[in-house]
Amino acid sequence: MQHNVLILDFGSQYTQLIARRVRELNIFCEIFPYNNPPVDLSSYKAVILSGSPFSVRAEDAPHPDLSEIRGKLPLLAVCYGAQYLAHFNGGEVAPSNIREYGRANLAYIKEDEPFLEGVQAGSQVWMSHSDTIKQLPENGVRLASTKDVENAAYRIEGELTYAIQFHPEVYHSTDGKLMLENFLVKIAEVPQNFTPDTFVEDIVEELKVKIQNDKVVLGLSGGVDSTVAAVLLNKAIGSNLYCIFVNNGLLRKDEFESVLHQYKDMGLNVKGVDATDRFLGALAGIEDPEQKRKTIGRVFIEVFDDEAHQLTDVKWLAQGTIYPDVIESVSVKGPSATIKSHHNVGGLPDFMKLQVVEPLRMLFKDEVRRVGATLGIDAELLGRHPFPGPGLSIRILGDITPEKVRILQEVDHIFIKGLKDNGLYDKVWQAGAILLPVNSVGVMGDERTYEKVVALRAVESTDGMTADWVHLPYEFLMKISNEIINKVKGVNRVVYDISSKPPATIEWE
Repeated sequence: MQHNVLILDFGSQYTQLIARRVRELNIFCEIFPYNNPPVDLSSYKAVILSGSPFSVRAEDAPHPDLSEIRGKLPLLAVCYGAQYLAHFNGGEVAPSNIREYGRANLAYIKEDEPFLEGVQAGSQVWMSHSDTIKQLPENGVRLASTKDVENAAYRIEGELTYAIQFHPEVYHSTDGKLMLENFLVKIAEVPQNFTPDTFVEDIVEELKVKIQNDKVVLGLSGGVDSTVAAVLLNKAIGSNLYCIFVNNGLLRKDEFESVLHQYKDMGLNVKGVDATDRFLGALAGIEDPEQKRKTIGRVFIEVFDDEAHQLTDVKWLAQGTIYPDVIESVSVKGPSATIKSHHNVGGLPDFMKLQVVEPLRMLFKDEVRRVGATLGIDAELLGRHPFPGPGLSIRILGDITPEKVRILQEVDHIFIKGLKDNGLYDKVWQAGAILLPVNSVGVMGDERTYEKVVALRAVESTDGMTADWVHLPYEFLMKISNEIINKVKGVNRVVYDISSKPPATIEWE
């Protein structure tokens, strides 16, 4: 990729959002930790410094070496970055006397400044800092102020260096994307040539050169990422791609057969392996959610390895890794504290000795979908909600039995079909049902029942990092609840989960 924008990450919760906004401008960008930047900067056209939870006045504050960037490449410093440039270059940063967090409005905007072209006084911005810039750095020129923040934006005379104390990347900064465009396109003159079409052309050519006539094995999950990865590889190497789609017995109702049929219709060289009994047998009696994940991961590796060893001369393992996974692995703060094991199965055992190819490793989820559309993949498949790798096992609280799987598959089928039939599916980011480890008293046909309780869950989100529960219509919930209780033997009560993330997680386990 050429004409890159380099984003140096200082640990801000918004760093990925900066990258997403830059990508929306059809400009390719990469995120690197501030303390481990690329050695070669020759391919970069501009640099952005992210915000940070640190204070520039703290002894342990991030202290990057900008000698190869400052004055040599166009530079935009956001929040912490703006304070860093001021603090270490003749300016002054001090604790703020007032709380500078949340919405603010630009009260003053310097005229005839390319960075703020098209931005009007009163434009809303989003502040998130406890320090403030009291005095600009040497050669600093104030560009904008809010009612409470005098130095909300500035530039440095004699170089293409700009700095802002607010976050242009968040939705609440109404002209934030325009400012990023002004900086990258008008000031830094970065070409806007990163599109799904050009990505497909570039990556297919790259895969052809890298793999040549070697054989590649890929584990398909039925999800968007592995599907798009498979189609890209198929376009590059054709029948040398060997796909394995494993049924762990914990997929949605009839999903194994329908998705396998879809894959074959797409021209993929795919083998379906029904390992239901093997997975459910290994899971018998296990209640701990982490142990469920590890068991499913272990059995998947065993099944996948058995199938892969039936192939000869395979040299590559393809994976549907996407950019957020890559960023997390090199995070400034290191790997995040484990709340629960990742839903997707981890790496294969060392003895397989395969080289790894990850065609989507530089794309965000929404970009993967756009690439999939460019490849002609069915819109319904691309629009599928995320589904956890361990499948329904982590939506069955407690131990797993074939009967519990049957019950949850039926409930889930009614719920998801109902969302689709009522035009609600695409308004929801992820939805599913959870089988609770409790029974409740009910009355059916004048008889007392003591049966299972299920919880329905539907959330809206952009990336799964945060999520809010969806306000599904009461009439819809009433209809679905009634249908579940009438049609699914073993269930007599339905509840709806109205918890947001945080503090709850999307999945219950």
